[in-house]
Amino acid sequence: MNQGAKTYRRVNVSSSVDNASPHQLIKMMFDGALARLKRARGCVTHNDIEGRSEAIDGAMSIIAALQGCLDHEKGGQLSAHLDSLYDYMQRRLFRATVDNAVEPIDEVADLVLTLKEAWDAIDVSALAPKVREAAMQP
Repeated sequence: MNQGAKTYRRVNVSSSVDNASPHQLIKMMFDGALARLKRARGCVTHNDIEGRSEAIDGAMSIIAALQGCLDHEKGGQLSAHLDSLYDYMQRRLFRATVDNAVEPIDEVADLVLTLKEAWDAIDVSALAPKVREAAMQP
């Protein structure tokens, strides 16, 4: 990719993030993790160790960020379960790196996709006004 295209992409992503609500940011994080997992899978298949490592590191960073967004005070058991799930995903991606294997990548991609689909199903407009306002504030 040429330098101009890279710069445009960074600016475009940056402005998307700046204008996104918290709900939209989480969606973007799931999408980003899935894109990196797809790339990691392709890199394993083509024996591109450097690309695999970069893609898995990116996915792990996003998963860690998602984990860091959890509110354990308000989230109760759901937050605790998600925290454990994110830990599990990190361990599986580490295993994918060690073994240079697609199976753990596929497993994590399925888990992320399931979470993304659940997140996408949330109807922000149906939330209580204060919750909706908080979810929509950038």
